[in-house]
Amino acid sequence: MKSPDFDATERSRKFLTYIVEEVIAGRADRIKAYAIAVEVFGRDESFDAHSDPVVRIEAGHLRRALNLYYVTVGVSDEIVISIPKGSYVPKFDVRPVPTPPVPVARRARWQRAFPFAIACLMALAMLPWLAVNRGGGERLQTPALPRLLVRHFDDLTNAGNSQAIARGLTQEIIGQIAKFKDIVTVEGDPRDEKGASTAGSSTSDPRYVLAGDINVIDNEFRLRARVLNRVDNSVIWASSYTGDLQPSKLIATVTDIARQVATSLGQPYGVIYRADASQRPQSAPDDWQAYACTLAYYAYRASLDGKKHPSVRKCLEDAVRRFPNYATAWALLSQAYVDEIRFRYPIDPSSSPASIDRALDAARRAVELDSENIRALQAQMFALYFHGEADAALKIGEQALSLNPNDTELVGEYGYRLALAGNWERGCALMSEARKRNPGPLAYYESGLALCSYFKGDLREAAMWITRRRRRRTPTII
Repeated sequence: MKSPDFDATERSRKFLTYIVEEVIAGRADRIKAYAIAVEVFGRDESFDAHSDPVVRIEAGHLRRALNLYYVTVGVSDEIVISIPKGSYVPKFDVRPVPTPPVPVARRARWQRAFPFAIACLMALAMLPWLAVNRGGGERLQTPALPRLLVRHFDDLTNAGNSQAIARGLTQEIIGQIAKFKDIVTVEGDPRDEKGASTAGSSTSDPRYVLAGDINVIDNEFRLRARVLNRVDNSVIWASSYTGDLQPSKLIATVTDIARQVATSLGQPYGVIYRADASQRPQSAPDDWQAYACTLAYYAYRASLDGKKHPSVRKCLEDAVRRFPNYATAWALLSQAYVDEIRFRYPIDPSSSPASIDRALDAARRAVELDSENIRALQAQMFALYFHGEADAALKIGEQALSLNPNDTELVGEYGYRLALAGNWERGCALMSEARKRNPGPLAYYESGLALCSYFKGDLREAAMWITRRRRRRTPTII
């Protein structure tokens, strides 16, 4: 549990400790969403899992952290802990690891002598040193995703409730950023202090750090936040936020600020994307190249340049061959297939033509790998929509929106599909929100907003949006 290589937030670690201890105590039947919400996350007795998805979301984060650990530094660990989908009861599997020869009879007696509860105890005891056993010869199954270290915000006031506000806001921001599956969020502690010459020098070190301070003045608090590149300590983003300390508004204020920070940092075309897109390693490792394919896709999508499409598609196809468990690459490949069809791009003679069935298959694969990956759900929504299954597509879109309303890439795309399906009021509102908050492809939303203006009878505004879109010289978007 104390391993620095187990990338999980404090909430996820408490979650894991609780469910493992419940199994050991023989109370596996009590591991339900309600009990977890009350015992681990401090919800009151009125908790309703249908209206508050905190347990489901945190379970997804924990599953991802465990999966990432066991396919990287924990690839040789003997005890594997997993949380099967549809349940919160942990599963413990024993897998063979390279060990000195042991007499067969003695090994068999050992296996017969220990009941399941002892295996659970071993698993719990092993948590602090899970990182000791490492596999040296197996290929990583996930690429070099960017890692963001979130340091606890400094409390400049150090009086009253200021420390609690600083601590609570730090945890809320960590939780909101963790919804973006293409950024690995690491909670800071005293061990994160490294010199600029060594920090971020390997794929296991966070390349970026989010830090800041909170100052309480009268009935308000002020957060100053910044993101630094740990290689050279350059500031790549900074912003400030003000919040109301009135008890009736404090929780909503903290949540809203955390969402704003998470959106700025984690969304496609956000701070982390722009910083990574500017990097061009001369001899990039294989796992960085796979991640770079997703950056290339977003660069293509910003202009929807058909000339860039073949190389982006090929890059993503290579990425999923090298990293078959990379859900985001499968999702973006699915969208690349759909783009080839809807924009009628010229067929590359060196590759087979795209089809909606291939897009559906790639999207399904992405969702199978990570059912809470927003890009995966967006791709499935997209493919279903162009397959003529609008109702099913919108259902997936609503599910994705409930998981991460901070992802403006999804907000805009879902709003577009919703509007075209006839729900113009809500769909247009979502597109308008996405355009205001997303620094990415504005023309994409301007096409949709032109339709919104037309159908509400404002032809002058519709003409304005069309003129803006034409200036950007992108294909007609549907």
